Amino acid sequence: MGVLIAQPIWWRGALLALIINHLLLAAVGLWPRSNWLGVNLTRLPATPATHNAVAITIDDGPDPQITPQVLEILAKHKAQASFFCIGRKLHDQPALARSIVAAGHAIENHSEHHRHNFSLLGPAAMEREVAQAQASISSLSGRRPFFFRAPAGLRNPFLDRVLHRQGLRLASWTRRGFDTRERNAQKVLARLLDGLRAGDILLLHDGNAARDGSGRAIILEVLPQLLKEIEARGLRTIRLDQALDADGSLVAQSR
Repeated sequence: MGVLIAQPIWWRGALLALIINHLLLAAVGLWPRSNWLGVNLTRLPATPATHNAVAITIDDGPDPQITPQVLEILAKHKAQASFFCIGRKLHDQPALARSIVAAGHAIENHSEHHRHNFSLLGPAAMEREVAQAQASISSLSGRRPFFFRAPAGLRNPFLDRVLHRQGLRLASWTRRGFDTRERNAQKVLARLLDGLRAGDILLLHDGNAARDGSGRAIILEVLPQLLKEIEARGLRTIRLDQALDADGSLVAQSR
């Protein structure tokens, strides 16, 4: 310590290195599709179960008005989806939790409260958010989630260890339509279809959904057209958990 005090240029360099390190960690946490803070599923692994398949993931619900309509659209097209639900919303809509699973879809973990400061939480608070949602979803749906998606996709270095303890895998997406802020359904659809290919994980929202000029949730306009285009391209939809091996492990190889 005495040497550092005697040589101010040394501690200034050490302080600068510390600041740069923290800025890099913050930048990585703000990049939802990064693998630098731990394994992050951004595409379906290449397995026989995922051949010629894409995964539709739907976040921030359930919503009592929108989610039932989403389920009707999926049923019409015989499509499967993974719903990343918020634990407290499931408590308000327990019948919807059962309806989602009964229709053949999966409910995955999107935290208990969807806190906007989730990426700033310490390890204990972060674990409470994840564990409470895991318990809520398991009890209300009768099925344990296998995947976690951070609120807005933002996280910090504590999350990887938390997910390991909860038996969860981090999942983000390949492409998204920004349907929480884009009010033009065709622009959302174009983003999802641009370069679409087998193995893609697509992100939409039934909760916090943007509305078009008539007040209709964007997902309700986009989803039917998206499913028709998926079918037209000879692709099919699967749940994320169908990418898991029989023992619940995720195949490492990705497309």
